[in-house]
Amino acid sequence: MTAREIDIHTLPSMLTALRLPSFHKLWPEIASRADTEGWPAARFLAVLAEYELAERDMRRIRRHLTEAQLPAGKTLATFDFKALPSLPRARIEALAAGDWLDGGGNLIAIGNSGTGKTHVLCAIGHALVEAGHRVFYTRTSDLVQKLQVARRDLVLEAALAKLDRFDLIILDDITYAHKDQAETGVLFELIARRYEYRSIAIAANQPFSGWDQIFPDKAMTVAAIDRLVHHATILEMNAESFRQRTAAASKLVQDQAPPTTTNDNHTEGEI
Repeated sequence: MTAREIDIHTLPSMLTALRLPSFHKLWPEIASRADTEGWPAARFLAVLAEYELAERDMRRIRRHLTEAQLPAGKTLATFDFKALPSLPRARIEALAAGDWLDGGGNLIAIGNSGTGKTHVLCAIGHALVEAGHRVFYTRTSDLVQKLQVARRDLVLEAALAKLDRFDLIILDDITYAHKDQAETGVLFELIARRYEYRSIAIAANQPFSGWDQIFPDKAMTVAAIDRLVHHATILEMNAESFRQRTAAASKLVQDQAPPTTTNDNHTEGEI
């Protein structure tokens, strides 16, 4: 095919067929600049390709953030590291790089309520999505209920396989609810399936010694903890609750505010 046989007016439809929306949108502007500055053809194509790849990355990140279902606003930029000096920012930023995902490493944040466990895990999850990983956040009880339904409908294997596509599953509030034998079973199957294969991050209000309320069967408790901690980073996050500290600060401000006074000695006609 020679250059004379190419109809430039068909270029938009060809780019649409090739699914190159950034090429489609930007090529007239970039072509004009290339003509003005005398770019070689290779540079013209490279610039358009860079824009296309950058836009694809942005679309992928937006899509993966949507499927991750991470709570809004819980990022590294919004976490108050000064309130938890035992948790160095550098350590969390290193975890956000994601090297520990290789080989199915796990991350477990343990501490009393309100110390930012969920925030830290979700902030790490957010950074991992931006780095190209796939993450899924869920309350443990919600996921357990869905897996129970899948087992009842004889599609548990398919449900677990669907979760395999995520590099990291964040299980929040794992120690809140007491679980019956059926719930314990599907949760253990999830943990056992992902062992040394895919990663799990867990927020827990109880130390491992209190996990018998999650897995009523002692042998299953030991087996689950053994799998989780084998390749795990454990964050100890016992501190004063952020919520209690915020409430105390708010009360202090109210106590220090000057009292509001009223003048009851109104003259006739005053309001």
